[in-house]
Amino acid sequence: MSKKSLSELSNEELLKNEKTLKTITAMLAGAILVLFIINIVLAFKKGFSALSAVPIALLPIVIINFSSLKEMKKEIKSRNLK
Repeated sequence: MSKKSLSELSNEELLKNEKTLKTITAMLAGAILVLFIINIVLAFKKGFSALSAVPIALLPIVIINFSSLKEMKKEIKSRNLK
């Protein structure tokens, strides 16, 4: 499956992709927040472990998703869809 540029997507595809990416990003950010809180609690009880780096390592994915969402919103605005 080749990735289409945002300008090549139909209006329906663009709106669907935005909704999907928004949901996935929110779920990932929520999971990272939960992992971060659990790691803080466990750090006080048992000390730091190698798994403490997992939430920090996943942050770039959320940042990339937010930038993709921003680009999608620009394209949606340029098409006057919302």
